[in-house]
Amino acid sequence: MTAKRKIEVFSAGCPVCERTIEEIRKASCPSCDITVLDMQDTEVAVRAKSLSIRSVPAVVIDGKLSACGCGCGVDIEELKKAGLGQPIR
Repeated sequence: MTAKRKIEVFSAGCPVCERTIEEIRKASCPSCDITVLDMQDTEVAVRAKSLSIRSVPAVVIDGKLSACGCGCGVDIEELKKAGLGQPIR
């Protein structure tokens, strides 16, 4: 079985979130397993709080909140540095 990098996108379903999800999907590779999580779901909101997510969209890569998920917007280049689109070897 091939290892996958777990990419979680916390979203409110707004246009900014939808554009971010589209950009993440374009930048991903076969090693990326992308899951979009709806902040309207209580369990998702509780998990987001436990990860210190303060704004959406927010991206968690392999369990770690990316630097761009802390209220300063999503930067695809920062996500790539964190592993987005990088094959797992």
